[in-house]
Amino acid sequence: MSGARGLAAVVLAAGQGKRMGSPLAKVLHPVGGKPMVRHVVEAARAAGASPIVIVVGHQAEAVRAEFGPGEADVRFALQAEPLGTGHAARV
Repeated sequence: MSGARGLAAVVLAAGQGKRMGSPLAKVLHPVGGKPMVRHVVEAARAAGASPIVIVVGHQAEAVRAEFGPGEADVRFALQAEPLGTGHAARV
């Protein structure tokens, strides 16, 4: 299914976020009371994107767990090996 304008979104969320100095995946850090990745998904929805594909890697299961079964517009792609941003977009 596609959005109103045929718009899909790819959210690159596989990074570790080492520079943040935290064991928590970068995209799971709370900003304004919710994880950063949630803000990005909500912005993609507001723009009319569907599907929204989240590329996961580091702490993939924790990132997946942020989105429930009622969010059918959210899908996941796994970057099993951290080979950079370009590779993440390709997966």
